[in-house]
Amino acid sequence: MPAYRLTIPARINILGNPSDGVEGAYATLSAAIDLYAYTTIAPDPAILLEQATASPTGPVVTARQHFTPADFPLPYDGTLDLVKGACNRLHAHSVDFREGLARGGFRLTTWTDVPRQSGLGGSSLFVLLTLGALRAYYGLDPRTHHPYLLSELAQRVEAHELGITCGYADRYVPLFGGLAYIDYRGKLQQAPLDEEPYATYERLDPWVGALPLVILSTGIERDSGDVHGQLRPRYLAEEAAWRQRGGDPPPLVRAMQGAWETAWRGKQALLRGDLPAFGALLNENHRLVDGMMQACGFTAGAGAVNNRLIEVALAQGAYGAKLTGAGGGGSVFAVVPPGKEMALRAAWEATAAELGLTEARCFIPRIVPHGLRVEVD
Repeated sequence: MPAYRLTIPARINILGNPSDGVEGAYATLSAAIDLYAYTTIAPDPAILLEQATASPTGPVVTARQHFTPADFPLPYDGTLDLVKGACNRLHAHSVDFREGLARGGFRLTTWTDVPRQSGLGGSSLFVLLTLGALRAYYGLDPRTHHPYLLSELAQRVEAHELGITCGYADRYVPLFGGLAYIDYRGKLQQAPLDEEPYATYERLDPWVGALPLVILSTGIERDSGDVHGQLRPRYLAEEAAWRQRGGDPPPLVRAMQGAWETAWRGKQALLRGDLPAFGALLNENHRLVDGMMQACGFTAGAGAVNNRLIEVALAQGAYGAKLTGAGGGGSVFAVVPPGKEMALRAAWEATAAELGLTEARCFIPRIVPHGLRVEVD
């Protein structure tokens, strides 16, 4: 069997979040950006899983575990669990994978340039890379192991294999790529695979010009599952009670409806090239997220540092700014007038230094049209 190298982009949720992870019945405007994670897969007599870090001379392995086909389902122990979860979920789902595994094992090595727990979908990339690598290496039929299926399997790896409260955008965008309006109607309850629709992935980048973006990853690690784990149960309880009694929607439902409205209105603003209106919707989405998090017990809402950075962006003339992920840390981004990216980057870097954010990273991303890429290594 040939060896393969796979590359996958990170994502930002631009508008509409957190409806993909909490409500699961509305939509987000999301995009793949030029920040990547990687894997290689090659023949091995057994099953060898490796975690690595990037270096100038290539990836350096930092963790390694050995298994055999008889070890499935692979045990979770806090090391390489995302990779093992992908292997386990594909093993349970795919007869073709099980048959291929009986003919020989593999060595799979993963590494990433995406900052850890930065709100850029980084954990999901390992799951998606593993699924994509196994599909390529074992020659699994792409008509039955298509990107929609892999996206849905990835969501269930985190939600069911590992108990992480999560939604769908992080699992679709890195595979499909581009700038997209993603519709999650029918996915509220996160039902089994055959009992809910796939998300609808509508590409917008062929009709939208370049978005002048700046992102700052604060270096403050936070687990998005911890945030969604507070928000989603409360939302579901409010939504169920509202459907029984009727009347006006309760606060979280009303806020989530508002978040969805920013997504569909943002799609229209982008298609007519109205960046100021688009920026105003970013600010509204952030206001809603900040309020929802306060209502769920996060006293600083979206996070004091995040809110401070957003204030700086707006003072610098950004059209709008908001979180990329679940809040409490992670990353913020802004849409600025074309040509003003470097000025905001300098202002954010200065603010990060003032706040003591020694691990902060600021960059000017590009939306990339491609998703997962597979090459013979």
